[in-house]
Amino acid sequence: MTIEKTKATDVVSGGLSCNTKAGEAAQAAGKYHVECRDKDGNLKWAADSTNLVVSVGLQYMAGTSLDGSTARITTWYLGLITGPGSGTSFAAADTMSSHAGWTEYVNYSNSTRVAATFVAATTATPSVITNTASPAVFNIDGAGGTVAGAFLTSGSAKSGTAGTLFSESDFGSPGDRTVVNGDTLSVTYTFSLNV
Repeated sequence: MTIEKTKATDVVSGGLSCNTKAGEAAQAAGKYHVECRDKDGNLKWAADSTNLVVSVGLQYMAGTSLDGSTARITTWYLGLITGPGSGTSFAAADTMSSHAGWTEYVNYSNSTRVAATFVAATTATPSVITNTASPAVFNIDGAGGTVAGAFLTSGSAKSGTAGTLFSESDFGSPGDRTVVNGDTLSVTYTFSLNV
């Protein structure tokens, strides 16, 4: 007599893949470049600094780019920053009417803040817009003083509180710089969007 035994086994396995949908993110970055020249045109110093695009600047970008709820600003102005006495500080909540961490430097003979003449944004990635072809030039007069950084706004009036503050920046290391009567400051701003 023969006895045969068999054994059958089924194995079931499964897997779950989550969060596989495509996504995109954009990174905004800006940089200020400032050169100081003496009355004879000699370079005294240069400074490069990254910026903080403030909340109202981000709101402006989103509002004009996607839903048209914000009126497009066609002229931007560069301004200079000096510290409040104990150094400068910046906050995302800063606006032209409220920026407790800095004050505007206005000892220059230009009648208004200097217009930033931007060229068309590039179509490559990253997309870049800049005024390097036509830097904003500030003619320092009076007693000179200390310059700590720069900002971009839609308001043209020196010491004015109207307009949209887009970005602000200080010189970082080595810090605040001294300027004297007869100096000129050339300021360029470069802004890029990347994925």
